Parts: sequence; structure tokens; C-alpha cells
Amino acid sequence: MTRHQAPPRPAPRQAPRDGTRQAPPPATPGPVPRQRRRSVLALGVVLAGAGALAGAWAFTTAVHRTDVLAVARDIPAGTRITAADLVPVPVSAAGLTVIPARQEHQAVGELAAVPLRAGTLLVPGDLTTAMVPGPGQQLVPVAVKASQLPASGLAPGEQVLVIATPGAAGQAASGSGQVPLAGDVPATVYRVSAPDAGGTVVADLLVAAGQGPAVARQDSTGQIALVITTEGNRR
Repeated sequence: MTRHQAPPRPAPRQAPRDGTRQAPPPATPGPVPRQRRRSVLALGVVLAGAGALAGAWAFTTAVHRTDVLAVARDIPAGTRITAADLVPVPVSAAGLTVIPARQEHQAVGELAAVPLRAGTLLVPGDLTTAMVPGPGQQLVPVAVKASQLPASGLAPGEQVLVIATPGAAGQAASGSGQVPLAGDVPATVYRVSAPDAGGTVVADLLVAAGQGPAVARQDSTGQIALVITTEGNRR
């Protein structure tokens, strides 16, 4: 029967002969806590998802961008559109009623239905084929003080009533022998000027044929006012 021998013991460390102490061996890092590993994994999943969404958004935006027509310079209402008035711009046109740049030939030659500002996108409602004034219409300018207009001002396309106002003493006319309007005259605002140095605004009004001379005579007296009945195109 053999005797079990004890396993050999490691030899004791010997101190260096120069008297210096030997540094202990580096400690072996322990395992990463499970909760920390889960947090790092979750963060990686979130970042990967965010990157995928950003890429998908960029791809979708690039795919749906298309060239549409924009106004290259200010165009007064009633002006015939030329190719120099338009410029193609790339936009994401989802949900917008715009005119594709490839249809420029259909817009050239049309009339500006309203004043168009440079930099705005062109929409079908901005164009018309009708000459102004049209059949059965007359175009008459009316000068009013800016203080007599609503704070929001006037805009092309608005429906107004032309009203004769009494004089300072309540008289029906200004004493110049002019006959005031027999009644209120419906009109459509076609174009509006900026106020001049005296604060006067000139509004070009479309009225029914035969009403223009009466409105012009009333305007010459200075006893005239405009009442908005329907809001128009405010750009």
C-alpha cells in the first residue's frame, strides 16, 4: 500500500539581492457585471436604430425632391409671364400644389392673376388666361388714405363695396356739383399700390360695366370708402 504524497508547494519568492521589493503581478480583471453589459448592448441597439432611421429619412427626402417653378422676380398682377420670370428649384413637394419645372411651357404666356413676389413657389391659382378688365368689366383706380383701410390693408382678389361718404358737415357731396353714387357698388380689388409719402393708397378696382364712371366721379370728391366683404389672396 503506497502512501499519498502531498502536492509540491510553490517555492517562496526570493527577495532581490539589491534589497528592492518586487512589484506584485497585475491583477486579472474580473468579469463585467451583467447589468452593465445589458446597458452597453441596449445603447448599441439604440444608436444603430437611430442611424438606420436617419439614413432612411435622407433617402426618402432625396427620392421625393423634385424641381418645381418659383418666381425669379417680382411680377405685377396682369403681367404676362415669360421664361425669365421663372426659375426651377428643388423641393420636397409632398402635399404641395405646385407646378413642376417640366411644365414651364404651360406657364409661360399666362397672366399673373395676383402680384407675385420673388422667391415664392408658383401655384396654379397664380395664373390666369383672362385679360383685365374682362368682358362686362371696367377697371377704375380709387385713392384712399391708409388710415381709412383696415389694419390688415387690402389684398388682390378681395371683394369690396365702394361707398360714398358724407362730407365734414354731413353733406352728401363735396359742393363741387358732383353727383355721389346712387348706392354701394360691388367691386373686386385687382391691384394695390404701396402708400405714398402722404399715406395715400391707390386700389385698382374691377367693377361692372357702366359703374366705372360713377365710381371715378365719386373718387374725385375724396368722399369715398371701401368696405371689405370677402377676403382675398394675402401672400
